[in-house]
Amino acid sequence: MDSNEFGSLLIGLWRDLQRPDVLWQAAALALCLALGWLANRVARSSKAADGTAGLLALGRRGLRRLVFPLVALVLVLVARAILGHWQHVNLLSVAVPLLASLAVIRIVFFVLRYSFGNAGWLASFERSFALLAWGVVALYITGVLPQLIDMLESVSFAAGRQKLNLWMVIQGIGAVLTTLLVALWGGGLIEARLLAAQGMDNNLRVVLTRLSKALLIVLAVLIGLPAVGIDLTMLSVFGGALGVGLGFGFQKIAANYISGFIILLDRSLRIGDLISVDGHKGQVTQITTRYTVLKNLTGVEAIVPNEVLVSSVVQNESYTDPKVRIALPVQVSYAADLERAMAILVAAALAQPRVLRDPAPGALVLAFADSGINLELGFWIADPANGIGQVRSDINLAIWKAFKAADIEIPFPQREVRFVGADGPKK
Repeated sequence: MDSNEFGSLLIGLWRDLQRPDVLWQAAALALCLALGWLANRVARSSKAADGTAGLLALGRRGLRRLVFPLVALVLVLVARAILGHWQHVNLLSVAVPLLASLAVIRIVFFVLRYSFGNAGWLASFERSFALLAWGVVALYITGVLPQLIDMLESVSFAAGRQKLNLWMVIQGIGAVLTTLLVALWGGGLIEARLLAAQGMDNNLRVVLTRLSKALLIVLAVLIGLPAVGIDLTMLSVFGGALGVGLGFGFQKIAANYISGFIILLDRSLRIGDLISVDGHKGQVTQITTRYTVLKNLTGVEAIVPNEVLVSSVVQNESYTDPKVRIALPVQVSYAADLERAMAILVAAALAQPRVLRDPAPGALVLAFADSGINLELGFWIADPANGIGQVRSDINLAIWKAFKAADIEIPFPQREVRFVGADGPKK
């Protein structure tokens, strides 16, 4: 059926509805839809009993979304071919583009939800895309679409040496979006395989995933535009302008992205590391290609540009060894028993489960100060990411209680003031 014949499809459908043999079409359409629904129920109930995962499970989830429209579409095409020998099949011809558009909508949003998760913009975009798809189907059924295409082809313009028209531009956008969907699907498959790989560093997985997605997107553009007859050499103008923009306006952004790949490749930072940089201290919770997120002990998250991490000195408390030493200063009076006080300090540290026994905690005499003798308790913990303040507080409280029980005084600054009599010594 060509476009001219299809333009009168609605008129033919209206005539068929006034004939008794339209009941055969309605019965065939109802049977096709029922069989498609039954196939969809069977596909949804047949979960992977063997516990398959990865690519096979992903393919099954995608096919389950397409079972109803595809099975119904195939059956409608078969029914139309059979009934077409004896009667008009305009009702079945209308059902073909409707079922095809339903299949397209479902597979598009399966790929988008798999690639972007439950992003907030997907719901509104899904409604807009579905409205657009059904609008195109409506134009196709009513026969207006060929006339609209002719009108778009009449609006032409030049881009460099190539002449374009609006219909070619729309085709190019559609081809690029289609190839981008395929690229996102392929990127998701690669990411799933990399996440399932055993023994691979997490940073290397992130780098390979992002590189593969970037390469697939570039490949999608390189394939999609020539497919509709758009010369890629015209993109050189935009490429030059983009290069100038990167050179002047996007220096920091480009530096951050390059620094992000450097951080991910050299594995100088990992998720969970406790670092200090540029006045910020916290645990690394996320590493992207543009920034790194640090979460401090109060729950506040700092977004640090990757360029700062590459160009500044970073104190990583868990780079090669997560153990850190904590120094706890304590002052006792000159009348105190130093050996007993130092033993109390060590015992207070050993009483805490987070304090390591190897290396063992120790107490040192630092200095003889004005108000008392300065001691220092040094101990190691293996989990600085869980916080240092709490273990400090627990040990300080234990020291305070033990000092009170042992009558060891913690001095405070004192000053002695002497008044010299107004009358001096008599001569």
